[in-house]
Amino acid sequence: MHISENRSACRKSKKIYQSVLLRESYREGGKVKKRTIANLSRCRPEEIAAIKLALKYKDNLSELGSLKESVELEEGLSIGAVWTVYQIAKKLGIERALGTGLSGKLALWQVIARVIDQGSRLSAVRLAQTHAACDALDISRGFDENDLYENLRWLAGSQEKIEKTLFSVRRKETKPELFLYDVTSSYLEGTKNYFGEHGYNRDGKNGKQQIVVGLLCDEFGDPVSTEVFAGNTQDTQTFACQVRKAAELFGCTRVTFVGDRGMIKSPQIEKLPEGFHFITAITKAQIKALMDQGVIQLGLFDEDVCEAEDNGIRYILRRNPFRVAEINESRMSKRNSVEKLVKEKNLYLREHKRAKAATAIRDVRKKIEKLKIDTWLSVRSEGRSLELEVDNKALEEASVLDGCYVIKTDLPKEVADKQVIHDRYKDLAEVERAFRTFKTGFLEVRPVYVRTKESTQGHVLVVMLSYLIVRMLRSAWQKFDVTVEEGLKQLATLCSMEMKIKNQASFLRIPRPRETSRQLLKVLDIRMPTVLPHRNVRVVTRKKLTERRKLY
Repeated sequence: MHISENRSACRKSKKIYQSVLLRESYREGGKVKKRTIANLSRCRPEEIAAIKLALKYKDNLSELGSLKESVELEEGLSIGAVWTVYQIAKKLGIERALGTGLSGKLALWQVIARVIDQGSRLSAVRLAQTHAACDALDISRGFDENDLYENLRWLAGSQEKIEKTLFSVRRKETKPELFLYDVTSSYLEGTKNYFGEHGYNRDGKNGKQQIVVGLLCDEFGDPVSTEVFAGNTQDTQTFACQVRKAAELFGCTRVTFVGDRGMIKSPQIEKLPEGFHFITAITKAQIKALMDQGVIQLGLFDEDVCEAEDNGIRYILRRNPFRVAEINESRMSKRNSVEKLVKEKNLYLREHKRAKAATAIRDVRKKIEKLKIDTWLSVRSEGRSLELEVDNKALEEASVLDGCYVIKTDLPKEVADKQVIHDRYKDLAEVERAFRTFKTGFLEVRPVYVRTKESTQGHVLVVMLSYLIVRMLRSAWQKFDVTVEEGLKQLATLCSMEMKIKNQASFLRIPRPRETSRQLLKVLDIRMPTVLPHRNVRVVTRKKLTERRKLY
């Protein structure tokens, strides 16, 4: 590795241009080649001199120790995790989509901070005080949490441009012929969020306001767009805008949307533009209606995929044997739970002569209804003793469609056969996996620390971009016995050394990573730099912990 200084003159203006590059030599196919690692042209002369000094003694740091009167070494900031996530963001086109201006760099830091360690904008600022964010991302001025909140609003205003640029960078000229779409909800602790409303709560947090988040993914499961809706928005009401995005924002003319049974229904299907198709599932009530009409028969449901057609609509049928076993086990578990309660009630009635059997029956019936098994299970009393009754005929009717599902599509057979349709619908699991990472995984879209419309939209966009990085890291590190979170913690232990030269600027000297870190970096094809200019940017928080702590 060496410093290359080049000078060139402009023929017309006679102006002299000078470039300073950090370069290295390597062998490829028996030939010696060179590549540029960093452009140092904007660095001050003293910074370049410091880097030259570090390179001169890179193989023997003890020599620098002899210069202790003029050279001082201090523990620097953590660099391994920041640099790794930053390089992945560049490979995925995220840096290009966000831009290289200050707003784009602050947005990129919010993405990187969420991957490394989740939290609020305040915690992202604190993270920049221990990780070399400004040095790695070349952020030239300090910032605080208010700057990051303002940056969320910039993200919301630039979202369409960012998503379109990222889509173009990653897809090139190819357009996807399939989109996966689903929605989820995320509950709120407060009541002041712009999108906060009471609605169907998927988190089981009844009584709390929530927001609804829609996620549009390509055929590989990579997110391409996200959108925030009010917490009481129905799934079907979010679908039309996704169709418009595909057509207008991404320029798709022929595409198939894959959505769950609650997402794509007849009204949405009727409004699809020409060239747009759908793959979805139907409810058990709709399955029974098709059986009554003779379109499908119970005997068609098997472990192997089967197909039926009616009025240009194809129905893909299958019975999942593993799901059959799960449902039966769940049903028996619920029954055992009720039986346990009946035993407890009978014991109580025997020991307490004044207790009423009617009260015990009411409690048991309430539990049966709560478990939703009242169609085939009931309770009656014989004197002061309770007994359960099973309606076998009703139980048989309730279990006849266990593990059965039907997928519905208007795609012609020559475009996709029944197995392809089935597999594409199952790809929705990729979106569900994304939501798990968003919500209960370590990206933590909640708790939502923002309230305004733009800040909430920017926050969710940051989480989506972070998930793209996590997805790539997960794929690359799957052969290692390590999670993405553990891998990043391992890389975060790689810290720089700040080298200060008397009366000159300081720079960061980065040591050789340990073996474990080298393996993690190798599969990502990432090389750690040897030196970095030290920006010495001051990053502070407006809110201080010492001011918020209570004195006892």
